[in-house]
Amino acid sequence: MSGPLCCSNPPTLNPSSGTGHVEKLGGLDSYVTGSPDSKLAVLLISDIFGFEAPNLRKLADKVAAAGFFVVVPNFLNKDPYVPEDANRPLPVWIKDHGPDKAFEDAKPVLEALKSKGVSAIGAVGFCWGAKVVVELAKHALIQAAVLCHPSFVTVDDIKKVKVPISILGAEIDRMSPPELVKQFEEVLTANEVKSHVKIFPKVSHGWTVRYNVEDKAACKSAEEAHQDLLDWFLKHVKGVTLSA
Repeated sequence: MSGPLCCSNPPTLNPSSGTGHVEKLGGLDSYVTGSPDSKLAVLLISDIFGFEAPNLRKLADKVAAAGFFVVVPNFLNKDPYVPEDANRPLPVWIKDHGPDKAFEDAKPVLEALKSKGVSAIGAVGFCWGAKVVVELAKHALIQAAVLCHPSFVTVDDIKKVKVPISILGAEIDRMSPPELVKQFEEVLTANEVKSHVKIFPKVSHGWTVRYNVEDKAACKSAEEAHQDLLDWFLKHVKGVTLSA
C-alpha cells in the first residue's frame, strides 16, 4: 500500500520552524502554538516526515491564529522516514510506526488537553496521520475530524466514524484515489454522518503539506485546503462549545 507518492517532495525538517515552541504534552514532545488558555484545541497529526516539517508548522500557526490551541505531537518518536536510508525502505519503516500505536499515544495527549480546560478538540491527519485521526473519530475521542489525502484508510474505517468529518482528496493519488474517496462520501451520507468530501483537481497525494513554496498554483491549492479544514473546525469544534 505504500508507494512513491507517500515520499514525493520530502520536506527539509527544521526543529526551529514556526512561531510556537516544543514542550511535553501527554508524554510526547509536541509543537504547540496559540493561546494556552483557549478552550478549543486542534491536533495536527503529521505524515511520515514528522512534526518538524516547516509547512506543517506554518499551518499549525495559521489554525492557532483563528483562536485554537494547536498541538503537533511527535508521534514518530524522533524517527521520521528518511528516503535516503536504503536500509529502511518505507515498508520496513512502517512496521516500526504503525498508526495503531500512534492512536494509543494520542489518548494521553487528549487527556492532557482536557486537564488544561480544553472542552472541544478537532484533529486533522495528513497521509499516514489520517489513519490515526480516523481511529479517533471511530471512538468519538474528538469532536471533529479532517483527513487530508489519507493513507491506509478503508471503507470499513469510514463506516465506523462517529463525528463530523471532512475528507480532502487529490485527483492524482494511488493511496486514496478519487473512486475510493467517493465511496467514503457515499458511506458517510448513508450513515447520516455530517461530512464534507472534496477532491482537488490537478494535485497529487501530499499536496496540503508537501507543496513547493515556489509554485504559485501548488500554494493556491494548499491554501484552499487549509481554509477548508479551518472552516470545518470553526463550525464543528468552535460550534460545539458555543452551543453547549
